[in-house]
Amino acid sequence: MHFSFISIPAAGHVNPTLPVVAELIRRGHRVTYFTSVDFEQRIRTVGATFRASGENWLASLPVPIPGQPARAQLMLPMMKRVFDDLRASFPALVEHLRGDPPDAVCFDAMTLSGSMAAEKVGVPAIAMMPTYATNEHFSLRSLLPAAPPPEMADEMAKAAMAMGRLVAEFAAGQGVRTPRLFDGPPAPFNIVFIPREFQPLGETFDERFRFVGPSAGGRESDGEWTHKGSNPLLFISLGTTPLNRRPDFFRMCLDAFGQSKWDVAMAIGEQTNPTELGTIPANVRIQAFFPQLLVLRQADVFLTHAGMNSTMEALYFDVPMVAVPQQPEQEATARRLEELGLGRCLAAEDLTPSELLGAVSEVSADEQIRQNVAAMSGTVRGAGGAGAAVTAIETHVQNLLTGKPGPTG
Repeated sequence: MHFSFISIPAAGHVNPTLPVVAELIRRGHRVTYFTSVDFEQRIRTVGATFRASGENWLASLPVPIPGQPARAQLMLPMMKRVFDDLRASFPALVEHLRGDPPDAVCFDAMTLSGSMAAEKVGVPAIAMMPTYATNEHFSLRSLLPAAPPPEMADEMAKAAMAMGRLVAEFAAGQGVRTPRLFDGPPAPFNIVFIPREFQPLGETFDERFRFVGPSAGGRESDGEWTHKGSNPLLFISLGTTPLNRRPDFFRMCLDAFGQSKWDVAMAIGEQTNPTELGTIPANVRIQAFFPQLLVLRQADVFLTHAGMNSTMEALYFDVPMVAVPQQPEQEATARRLEELGLGRCLAAEDLTPSELLGAVSEVSADEQIRQNVAAMSGTVRGAGGAGAAVTAIETHVQNLLTGKPGPTG
């Protein structure tokens, strides 16, 4: 069969799909992958055909002003870029799909184009969900922090309503249904890259959802890395998004862990210049990015922003976490880690070096946390990963092609 994948231009959304793509190809299927050119190399490395589609609008967002909620600052410019990208790239996407029709479109749940394109060309749509799933009983909104100040909430509500109208008008003009926005109704079939046990109200999700967890593969192009020290390894990363530019946080980490018992690998991203950080202690290695899977295989503790992809990879490799979330969705996951006894959550505001060092030391020494993480690691690995995802996708599409009832039927 031929599958088309469509994703937003973000590592936390592309990366979870790469082992699935690799497994589809290993089983003899063909995959065409549509996203921005930033991900061309890693997509070609797993054997898929790459098609450039859309721009990396994340990279073009302004840097948030420190001390103000990043979500409120970036909501309007992000929505504008997302819609402009949709309007510009959608016709070419549909033309490609019609010229080389897939048997199904596997689309990132946050894309606006995925479900519309599948409907436009008349093929099944399968949602790829790198974070919490939503159904009639659970909404991600229920996990988000309290509402912002009224004036900020009004601006955000107006922006969301305006975006909703633009997307609805665009969809109507294309003759298709308005796509899922944020946490709307689920797709007819959904692959979720977390285990059911990590999903709040996981027992309420029916056969439309396959909770397959993460997979540790498909990232061979990320590079090589080896832990060269003899002390326990602390990995520090706030993820790949430019929204998490925090030179102040990285300087605090140097104060906390420099000259400590820890060997430190700290990913500072492309937006932070190492010269902003001052003198780098001998026990700290700094790079824009590290090959995360290789580092986590050897890490003792992960100091993380609690992005879901990073969280799942840490659990896969049995690494306890100290979470310092930077965005509301990450706050929800950081709280979930604490609820399940898998680590600690620290507020990004008013942190001190001593608090950071104390939290990392505490988590490293806590036997109950380590037991909980080990148990969840077994659950994560047992969810099936890419193999389970591909089997579910194959079965779903074959049933549709042969007229058998779908997951709700």
